Amino acid sequence: MAFTFFQDVNDFSQSSLYSSDISRLASKRKTSEEIITELTTSDVAQACDYFAETYERTSGVDGRVSIEVDPRYARDTKSTIEQARSLWASIGKPNLLIKVPATAEGLPAIRTLISEGISVNVTIIFSVKRYEEVVNAFLGGLEDRIAKNSSITGIHSVASFFVSRVDTEIDARLRSAGHSTELQGRAALANARLAYQHFLSVKNSARWKNLESKGGSLQRPLWASTGVKDPAYPSDLYVTELVAPDTVNTMPESTLIAVRESGNFMGESITQHFDSSRAFLSSLMDMGIDIEEVADKLENEGIDKFIKPWLQLIDAVELLRKK
Repeated sequence: MAFTFFQDVNDFSQSSLYSSDISRLASKRKTSEEIITELTTSDVAQACDYFAETYERTSGVDGRVSIEVDPRYARDTKSTIEQARSLWASIGKPNLLIKVPATAEGLPAIRTLISEGISVNVTIIFSVKRYEEVVNAFLGGLEDRIAKNSSITGIHSVASFFVSRVDTEIDARLRSAGHSTELQGRAALANARLAYQHFLSVKNSARWKNLESKGGSLQRPLWASTGVKDPAYPSDLYVTELVAPDTVNTMPESTLIAVRESGNFMGESITQHFDSSRAFLSSLMDMGIDIEEVADKLENEGIDKFIKPWLQLIDAVELLRKK
């Protein structure tokens, strides 16, 4: 489970659910940001307790709850590490995941946190290259921890690879250039499938086998942003076409309902497409569409999309705090 606090700031600002808590904390001269931190950590701790039985029953594979660091720290390694440590210590639950963006500045933070025994949900990954760097940071963190004679048992991580936004951006470029509509709706799946190919190469590597023998748990690929943005595509496209062992898929409720109603699952749907996926992304490059440039653009936009509601949340709490 990925826990996102106050997804709709407007709903929150009009709700009385947290009013008494905000008033109580405001009376203690807490700032809006301190209030948000106290409320989120309390709620996430309760969510961790709720899923504790699932976590124990599955040996830590399921029953996970995520909380993100302040998105304004996406380009700040030091602040990301400091806040992640604080959240981990404050919540104090073994099934917690700290969400850290996979920016260039986030990579060393991920390695440091893993080396300290902090489980991490790495977010906003848009390219195979960046995914490879994320995996290396994770493995490096485990190796650093072993070098300190510390146990790596119980450290979990997922690498959240964003899907639909890739098609949204590349489809728009294909339309703008007048390319065939048959090329649309294919880039995101190809991109994700090649990320999974890298995952398999790591899973079967001597480097991983050594870490596994010492108690390491796989960092699983997590398919994020799997709600279809283009109504012309099947609602379950980014779910049924990305089925494979050791993966996680997060989806909005509407997509979950569509998947349940479609019944389109035909088993594993990734490995047979490795060659065609690589060929398709190569053809995009021939058309002048560079997946790495697209990924950089989407990463910057993704950070902005996290920061904007965060600032709106602070403003909403500030208004309630002053009542």
